[in-house]
Amino acid sequence: MGCARWLALGGLLALVGLLQARLLLPHQEGFGECDRFFYAGTPPARLATEAHVRICQRFAGTERFATLYSPGHRIPVFSAFRAARPALLSAEQRGLLEPQIDDPGSSLEEVIEEADAITSVNNLGSKQALNADYLDSNYEIGQLYPFLLSSGPQVPTFPLTNSVPMTRSFRERWHVNLNSLMERALIPHCGDGKDLYIITGAIPSDSRVKGRVAVPEFVWLAACCDVPGGGWAMGFTKHTQDSGIIEDVMVRDLEQLLPHKPQLFRDSCGEREQDTEKMKKILEVVNQVQEEERSLTTQHSMSPLAGTQSQRSAPLSPEAREGGGSFLGKVLGFLLTPVIKLFQLTYYLVIAVLRNVIYLLWFVTKQVIDGIESCLYRLGAATVSYLVAIGQELVGIPWKVLKVVAKVIRALLRILCCLLKTVCRALSIPLRVLVDVATFPVYTVGAIPIVCKDIAVGLGGTLSLLFDTAFGTMGGLFQVVFSVFKRIGYRVTFDNAGEF
Repeated sequence: MGCARWLALGGLLALVGLLQARLLLPHQEGFGECDRFFYAGTPPARLATEAHVRICQRFAGTERFATLYSPGHRIPVFSAFRAARPALLSAEQRGLLEPQIDDPGSSLEEVIEEADAITSVNNLGSKQALNADYLDSNYEIGQLYPFLLSSGPQVPTFPLTNSVPMTRSFRERWHVNLNSLMERALIPHCGDGKDLYIITGAIPSDSRVKGRVAVPEFVWLAACCDVPGGGWAMGFTKHTQDSGIIEDVMVRDLEQLLPHKPQLFRDSCGEREQDTEKMKKILEVVNQVQEEERSLTTQHSMSPLAGTQSQRSAPLSPEAREGGGSFLGKVLGFLLTPVIKLFQLTYYLVIAVLRNVIYLLWFVTKQVIDGIESCLYRLGAATVSYLVAIGQELVGIPWKVLKVVAKVIRALLRILCCLLKTVCRALSIPLRVLVDVATFPVYTVGAIPIVCKDIAVGLGGTLSLLFDTAFGTMGGLFQVVFSVFKRIGYRVTFDNAGEF
């Protein structure tokens, strides 16, 4: 293994620490921050079930694409991403694992190597594919969102949650098809790809790799261009048979081929405003890609015969012409072979030790960095919380002062209102009443002598009346008595006079 390859491997190991995947909980809607990878922020309808797992694939704290994963088939249902220019760099294919799929209680939120997952993840492989599933099989790891379509080699397309079993020839042709379609047909007719939404998926068949990982019956791609006044939508399918050619279909027809007949794009990607002229141009390019694929298929089918003929007609090597070398060469080769083998063994042991040392240093460095990052995060969170609390209080002071001032002004207005009411009520009283009230004391004081005089006259009249009554009564009694005695005396006198 060359030095450059070791450096590349070390870089990939370092990148593993930056790859993250957020598994959405059942009560959460959509794909969280990864909703932006869907047209109008809306994931496909009627395609996800309760058994599926929604993953927001992230890198260095930034979401990169969304994946709907089927634990029952151990392959993704689809991966959704925004179109990007094909990457110029390449990297070794790797299969990383999502710890929380097999172990929901795991505290690991980042994708990890399978070797590390063996000791840290419970029930490993119970719900997702492993690298071991692809060993000694006729299938390779085929990414739905291909590494070569990402905008850079660091984009996390490596997880097995983004991969399905593909034969080598099918995987190469599928990725070549995607590259050609993106570079020549889709991106140029969608405003340089800034408003292009891509969904790639796989339909599982009854065949499984080692009885675990479902082999796709066919893979599909749906593209939606959201350009105002000039959008379009296209679909493509490719059967996993070696002779299959990528086929173009309308998105509505593609939806009929998928389970549960979902709606891939909201409002069918603005179907009423789609630009048919652009779709015709895209189909012309698609026809060219199909012709190129047919030509390549024909060449590959003829290549075994050509290879056999070339082998037959190729000249023998110098060693073959020499008849296997001299006797001295054979003896030297026999003696030097153990030395060479020992040197190779020492070389591999040194490389393995260096690899483990580098991995240990990387792991320790990662743990230290994670610890420092955690401490800094907590310190930053505490500082932010403290500053936010102080800011809230400082912001609240003017508000509280305004509330006090408002209450004072309100009290003053109430007092002024009461005074105005009093004045208004006072002004509403007649002037004569006010004059009478003002002159009441004068009249009262001036009337006292008259009242006293009237009282005295009344008392005098009363006494006079009493005296008159008493004297009149007595005079009347005397008059009655006098009249009685007078009558009695007259009668006596009269009687006496008759006698004489």
